[in-house]
Amino acid sequence: MTTQSAANAVNISKLETRLFINNEFVNSVSGKTFEVVNPANEEVICSVQEAGLEDVDKAVAAAKAAFAVGSPWRSLNGSDRRDLMLKLADLVERDRAFLEVLEAMDNGKPIGTDGRYGTSVDLHLVIQYLRYAAGHADKVLGRQIPVDGHIFAYTRKEPVGVCGAIIPWNFPLLMFAWKVGPILATGCTVVFKTSEKTPLTALHIGKLIKEAGFPPGVVNILSGYGSAGEALARHMDVDKIAFTGSTAVGHKIEQYATESNLKKVTLELGGKSPMIIFDDANLETAVNTARAGLFLNQGQVCTASSRIFVHESIHDKFVAAMVQNAQGINVGPYDEKDIDQGPQVDKIQFLKVLGYIEKGIEEGATLRLGGHRHGNKGFFIEPTIFTDVTDDMVIAKEEIFGPVMSIFKFKTDEEAINRANATKYGLAASVVSENGARAISTAHQLRAGTVWINTHNSFDAAVPFGGYKESGHGRELGFEAMENYLETKTVMMPLTGPKV
Repeated sequence: MTTQSAANAVNISKLETRLFINNEFVNSVSGKTFEVVNPANEEVICSVQEAGLEDVDKAVAAAKAAFAVGSPWRSLNGSDRRDLMLKLADLVERDRAFLEVLEAMDNGKPIGTDGRYGTSVDLHLVIQYLRYAAGHADKVLGRQIPVDGHIFAYTRKEPVGVCGAIIPWNFPLLMFAWKVGPILATGCTVVFKTSEKTPLTALHIGKLIKEAGFPPGVVNILSGYGSAGEALARHMDVDKIAFTGSTAVGHKIEQYATESNLKKVTLELGGKSPMIIFDDANLETAVNTARAGLFLNQGQVCTASSRIFVHESIHDKFVAAMVQNAQGINVGPYDEKDIDQGPQVDKIQFLKVLGYIEKGIEEGATLRLGGHRHGNKGFFIEPTIFTDVTDDMVIAKEEIFGPVMSIFKFKTDEEAINRANATKYGLAASVVSENGARAISTAHQLRAGTVWINTHNSFDAAVPFGGYKESGHGRELGFEAMENYLETKTVMMPLTGPKV
């Protein structure tokens, strides 16, 4: 689809491109803009206002005012917050078709039809999670504590305050929802900094925030580069920062928080997730699980199963079946029929992934499939499979974030588990086996925040998600996500009269 025909679908001339601060769309103080590019055709979609330090200050001031005691937002009951969130979910559902196309244009992923993954799946999960989180808004509970003496003691859960949320480009709307859900449910306020690669759908959500009736300043949305994210993480009036992105930047976010006001930090970072396929695995299940684990979303998933350990007795059969399956992956732009894989998000990521493929060949891995650019326009890369990969190769250690599968052989269960754990990451892992006891035992030994058995990249609003080691700390989803945005206050008071 050309930019002109895409305009006919989403009316590019009416897209919101300004910053959303205090319930109003405004230009940046500097007047600077940056271009947003459709990765499927390399054409400019539009130019968006670029947030600078002064814009961060304005947005944080709005969020701080909205959180003040006695403000309209702080005066709401939990049930009122719930109802506003449910209204927002309804509005997202109303605009779902529009958002599916806009997200596909902005990010490059397919829309998803006939059971395929795409923006249609993301929108389903966005709506599901907003409604799930809304259900917690009137269920934030403290507890009464029996203590020695004649004293009444209890705890109450209070919102942490003004939050900064820095979200990535691989799941723009879904990561927005994962952050905004618990922030609103717990009564906090927030300033979002979206990725400069994919700012458009979040800005449309700003329209829906206002339409739903949220008071000014509760949600603010800034489009911009890393400098705006750093300013947010360093800001003295921000009480909590939540970041999803690379481990390298995660280290910096921790540093910025420490060097400023010791704000609370939650991090969902990179991964190099192992998948262990045992000799008793069902071959079809193994192949389908590996395909979903690695090639989903063009491989641009922090949980991608980029290290696939296969028992030596079934290795060759698995490789043959996996190659045959991956040959059937349809690569193309989102508006074509039956598309499984879109382009990488931009030229930077496109060249980075091709560089990793070249490195794998250089270090001696065997290229079984793909390894090249797909077509001559857009940032498409062929589904790629390497075998004869060793643990010391660059492609075995570093997060590629592209459609590049690495397959390893192993002999024993102990060997596979030890090699799977031999990484600085610990975001996710998976096990494929027909033996339930073996699979569960392995899952318990793997150092990862999520372990899937006979599946990979399965998520649900109620199930917590987060990493071990350098894959971050804190949890998204489930009730655990609410805890990231709550403080525990203890209240004690001596009583009079007889103790009963």
